[in-house]
Amino acid sequence: MDERPADGHTGDISHGGDRPDSSWRVTREVALLFLKLGTIAFGGPAAHIAMMRDELVRRRGWVTDERFADLIGATNLIPGPNSTELAIHLGFDRARWRGLVAAGMCFILPAALMVTALAWAYVRYGDTPAVGGILYGVVPTVIAIIAHALLSLFRTVIKNIWMAALALAALVAYLLGGNELLILIAGAVLAAAAHLPRVRSWMRHPHMLLLPLLGGRLPVLSDPTGGQLTQLFTTMLKIGSVLYGSGYVLVAFLRGDFVERLGWLSHQQLIDAVSIGQVTPGPVFTTATFIGYLVAGPLGAFLATVAIFLPSFVFVGLLTRLTGWLRSRAWSSTLLDGLNATALALMAGVSYHLARTAVIDLLTLAICTLTLALLWKTKLNTAWFIAGGALIGLIHSLLT
Repeated sequence: MDERPADGHTGDISHGGDRPDSSWRVTREVALLFLKLGTIAFGGPAAHIAMMRDELVRRRGWVTDERFADLIGATNLIPGPNSTELAIHLGFDRARWRGLVAAGMCFILPAALMVTALAWAYVRYGDTPAVGGILYGVVPTVIAIIAHALLSLFRTVIKNIWMAALALAALVAYLLGGNELLILIAGAVLAAAAHLPRVRSWMRHPHMLLLPLLGGRLPVLSDPTGGQLTQLFTTMLKIGSVLYGSGYVLVAFLRGDFVERLGWLSHQQLIDAVSIGQVTPGPVFTTATFIGYLVAGPLGAFLATVAIFLPSFVFVGLLTRLTGWLRSRAWSSTLLDGLNATALALMAGVSYHLARTAVIDLLTLAICTLTLALLWKTKLNTAWFIAGGALIGLIHSLLT
């Protein structure tokens, strides 16, 4: 099926895909796509990015791999959940400001509703429904989707031996415990500095790249006051505005504010909240939705969700013209190439850690291998693979 706009435009050179169209038809198309992705996107940011690439680059051709990689690199420059910000920016690329709002809201909404329902069950019954069987089959499927995206993006992002060395150094630095944000910044700076004559002799020793690259139960507040709701909103707004890095950084912020400073949660409640954010599809930041419900019920869940994601819409709105400007200049284009290479390396590092916990026996290895083979040879929608993995996981849990 041809999913290009009816006006017959075949591409905007700056974006490498169909020209942006802010009509309601195209906005609806964007909304439905990201609503689907938000419903099936298990596995964390790396998996979300892989699924977005499969849908928008591989299957629909809305953007090129180069543009997609540029947007990944650009979203790493700003605070907040990167995969959600990538969705917001892709929506803008396709349908301008309507697309920006539609893509972000529709990607967040399914997870927010699921987490709210699980929070209700948690408060009512004191536990969360078991999802281990489903995840047994879904997670190795997600690993294969990520691996496929990494292999495809590698050809676009790794343009020469220098970028390969930079990506390898970033991967090693990450596996050795380097800070994600510092690795990204160092990769971008080193790539831009590669044009300086004084740096070229130093670059002949690739191992030196590693040096700069290394640089938690309380009752629910049954009658929250307006002041408590305001404090919940402003605290989540602050976290969404300043948080860089992985989910572990998010946990540190949540513990500092809600466990230690405010005393609204216990450590066990925080752990449960983070677990729910990880096992549901869509953004891990919907952990905030769960915490908001524990603090102030449905209204708290809504306010916490809006607050933690609102900065992402603002930052991406400011960023929309920056990526084209960066790519149009030689030095900043090289900087963006370095950022893309290190972002790809971080994605590979996260995938490695996920694979170690997901591929645990012959069946999960078979699921992962078969999914990767089918992705390589067919253009089946990733939703089918997710559904198949979930079915296998359920059958396995019933038989064991």
